[in-house]
Amino acid sequence: MNFWELFIIAVGLSMDAFAVSICKGLSVRKVTVREGISVAVWFGGFQALMPLLGFFLGVTFSDFVTNIDHWIAFVLLSIIGGNMVKEAFSKDAGEVSPDFSFKTMLAMAVATSIDAFAIGVTLAFLNANIWISVLLIGITTAAFSVAGLYIGNAFGSHYKSKAELAGGIILIIMGVKILIDHLFL
Repeated sequence: MNFWELFIIAVGLSMDAFAVSICKGLSVRKVTVREGISVAVWFGGFQALMPLLGFFLGVTFSDFVTNIDHWIAFVLLSIIGGNMVKEAFSKDAGEVSPDFSFKTMLAMAVATSIDAFAIGVTLAFLNANIWISVLLIGITTAAFSVAGLYIGNAFGSHYKSKAELAGGIILIIMGVKILIDHLFL
């Protein structure tokens, strides 16, 4: 997996955190530097941690599934992407409070990074460099989260569903690309 493929996956993964950050930006009167750092650390940190955990689980079982690893990657990316596309069209926007407490941010960081765990399993099957992967995923998510916070504060919720839709489509396309590369190239 090359840098650009990994970067595209990182962008796709960051869209959930971006969408939640937009909502967090809507919930505050004026965004502070502290709130920006909070979303960057929480969302970027968990988006980096979860693929690392998934990778170690995937490495443990990779010998058993090497013949079907491309199918596993395709299915996981398609399911995650499909779910994001579905959420983009959902009418349930959900309320986000202006609370940046430990408990609130932990819950949101875990919720937005569960998909990244499955991506970590996929990265194990693709023999990707996990350290570069988690660094890129974490930094990308941190940057998108801070941007989302400020965009939400400035423009409103107009971009939330578009971010989820774009992220879902990106992940599905990457899953299809992995499958095609393995089957035909």
